[in-house]
Amino acid sequence: QVQLVESGGGSVQAGESLRLSCAASGDTNSAYYMAWFRQAPGKEREGVASINQGGGGTTYADSVKGRFTVSRDNDKNTLYLQMNSLKPEDTGMYYCAADSRAFLGRSGLMRTRYMYWGQGTQVTVSS
Repeated sequence: QVQLVESGGGSVQAGESLRLSCAASGDTNSAYYMAWFRQAPGKEREGVASINQGGGGTTYADSVKGRFTVSRDNDKNTLYLQMNSLKPEDTGMYYCAADSRAFLGRSGLMRTRYMYWGQGTQVTVSS
């Protein structure tokens, strides 16, 4: 079992930045592949960014490419999401996810692939 706890959300103005963190505990060897998802009110949960165990393989949703950066520190068992140039459409609950399997390309952005989920952290961007 892997426990995931997100932090770093908040309310910002458009154009500002936020950095989300996700701390993993428990059987962290099962957090081989990790990702960030988000869900806006009334919408489905969507994949934002994913990263492999080594950190060298990342995938981004087209809507955040060039603005968001996903990274991980395996020594600290922590996943990060640096979000720059935030837009009102980035508003939503952001969730951290992990799985023991490796995924290729955009399959890492599919929510059905992930076994473990955090409780989420709210991001609100006002115009």
